[in-house]
Amino acid sequence: MPDDLHFLDATDLAARLRRRELSAREVVQAHLDRIERVDPALNAIVTLDPEGALSAAAAADERLARGAAVPPLHGLPIAFKDTRLTRGMRTTFGSPLFADHVPDEDDLLVDRLQRAGAIRLGKTNVPEFAAGSHTFNPVFGTTRNPYDTTRSAGGSSGGAAAALAAGLQPLADGSDMGGSLRNPASFCNVVGLRPTPGRVPSCPSVNPWDTLAVPGPLGRTVADAALLLSAMAGPDPRCPVSLETPGEAFRVPLDRELRGLRVAWSPDLGGRAPCDPDVLAVLEPQLSVLEELGCRVDTACPDLTGADETFRTLRAHSFDLAFGELLDSDPQSLKPSLVRNIEQGRRLTAHDLVTATATRGRLHLDTVEFFSRYDLLLAPVSQVTPFDAELEYPREVAGRATETYLDWMRSAYLISVLGVPALSVPAGFTPAGLPVGMQFIGAPRADLAVLRAGHAYERATQHGRRRPELPAA
Repeated sequence: MPDDLHFLDATDLAARLRRRELSAREVVQAHLDRIERVDPALNAIVTLDPEGALSAAAAADERLARGAAVPPLHGLPIAFKDTRLTRGMRTTFGSPLFADHVPDEDDLLVDRLQRAGAIRLGKTNVPEFAAGSHTFNPVFGTTRNPYDTTRSAGGSSGGAAAALAAGLQPLADGSDMGGSLRNPASFCNVVGLRPTPGRVPSCPSVNPWDTLAVPGPLGRTVADAALLLSAMAGPDPRCPVSLETPGEAFRVPLDRELRGLRVAWSPDLGGRAPCDPDVLAVLEPQLSVLEELGCRVDTACPDLTGADETFRTLRAHSFDLAFGELLDSDPQSLKPSLVRNIEQGRRLTAHDLVTATATRGRLHLDTVEFFSRYDLLLAPVSQVTPFDAELEYPREVAGRATETYLDWMRSAYLISVLGVPALSVPAGFTPAGLPVGMQFIGAPRADLAVLRAGHAYERATQHGRRRPELPAA
């Protein structure tokens, strides 16, 4: 068994499992051992079920031994985000109100991944109700960055990204409204895809017509993220916005010639998302990599007028829908920033919502027009590098003070409003050793094209191969 089994690519690990070079029990045990050794320094995995995982792994090995066909994620261990309902396993949402909550059903994504052969290890840490892009909560505390444990791992999928980067699991699920999947991927030097809305259906949902928040995959490579997407994606009648393309469409080779690709680079999204200089110092030299791959790179950006207001309006409305009853019943149990978001949603008028909807419609048409001229948009994932884990959020960005915990996330959430696929790919490190990600953004429904572009860049640079050095417990 390889000494670094916990850092094998998921695609490689899956192939070895199918060839019976490794057993699912060996793979699960190796990851459990890794969790025991290094997770105390990270606090990425907050609920763990070793016995259940090993029992499921034994059953997977037996199926393969009988000669039965095995699904694409056969034997791959995964800890689900602690906002995902998991039958018989605690799901807290990072809230004291749900500290002892044990669902009696799996949500759609959990069910799909387990049917695809994934082995449930446990749950990964989240901010309270997944609000914010720094992972801390009063139930489990703070998740720390594997590359510098004094720094944030991002959020809300911070536990997932940190566990992936540290070799605690080979794949991870995430979700993304305003960057909750992309920011932690950037902070932790892994890959995260915010898919086109509807690509990965979500159920249950307080608003099944919502397209601002989407589930998506995280992996240490683009190919690994595509493998997980292939098990996540596909229609479901319970999700009215789900797309008809089956998940198998993403289980294809990603190698593709990029010569002739028309690429737009926007370092600040038209002045709406200024970045710290240390972020741009890492990203700007990466443009030459795309040029060497044959791309034509221009500086350009779609018209994002109104995108900021639209995102904040729709987000506040969704928070009121999801958490308004909790505010009424137990306001003292919610963190102040969450209370403010719910109250903002309650102050919205019908005119506010109509205006946001109309603006989003115009933004969609402008985006379609932009991608008739460009194949790809590149931008920073995060406007800052991983910040002090003791802070709730960065206090300034590019020399400007932040007023709310959303202000430093514009480079991600402005893209969310557009309804397009966006991929965070490792793009290098600052002199202090902090990871920085590049955002690969494509036209609506062009998820596969985005994955292929990110894969080509990843192969040319290998930034994602740099592993964290973590002390053993």
